[in-house]
Amino acid sequence: RLPNFGPYQDAMVTNEDTMWHSLISPYLNIGLLQPKEVIKAVENAYHQNQLDLSSTEGFIRQVLGWREYMHGIYIYMNPDYSQSNWFNHTQPLPDFYWHAEKTDMNCLRQILSQVERTSYAHHIQRLMVLSNFALILGVSPQAIEEWFHGAFIDAHDWVMQTNVIGMGQFADGGILASKPYAASANYINKMSDYCSSCAYNSRKRTGPGACPFNFLYWDFLCRHRDQLKAQGRMSLVLSHIDRISDQDIQQIHEEAFRWRKRQST
Repeated sequence: RLPNFGPYQDAMVTNEDTMWHSLISPYLNIGLLQPKEVIKAVENAYHQNQLDLSSTEGFIRQVLGWREYMHGIYIYMNPDYSQSNWFNHTQPLPDFYWHAEKTDMNCLRQILSQVERTSYAHHIQRLMVLSNFALILGVSPQAIEEWFHGAFIDAHDWVMQTNVIGMGQFADGGILASKPYAASANYINKMSDYCSSCAYNSRKRTGPGACPFNFLYWDFLCRHRDQLKAQGRMSLVLSHIDRISDQDIQQIHEEAFRWRKRQST
């Protein structure tokens, strides 16, 4: 798998549970494998011309550059880090996170079904679909972290609190990451084949058939615009709000409100 990891590590494909991901995170997280020995093995393979630089760098960065950074943040931060809620999000977690058949959004149904079956999803599925949707919907960070903790085979406090609370939900206000990882359906359509078989239109922002990722994304940006102004990497994205008419903004808020209300009942 590793030779193809670099070019395709962010890809999402229907009925492909693992793609070119190693699935060694459970073994690393319980100590059966040590990060240094894994990194050394990949480095040796590179020097023996078995791997290209893209796959070598991509893999080592995930282990050394990200996993160990998460561990360091967990050790450094106070115990109340897990209760962070910078956006004051309180929406309950949709029931379909536990029952994939209850959603008609293909990307979520595909990944959640996979999690039910294998207790695993790769990092882009976790961050840019599962965490992203909870973020723009306004789900309580503690509710989505609790779900990740219960649903995944590689879950531990230090793993999920940092990756979900800090990275996925930006609930620490930027201690860990430099921007919230919020995205519309456009990103998912570019990185996967999910949208082509979905009941929703990934290109529609509002109206019949519009993908919830779209109106929830713009609703999220509008609701938190003042807070997000301080995040330098958000300046360009926030400026795009000014291109949307007041009438369309109102419709975005109304559709987002109705969607949240349906999920809460």
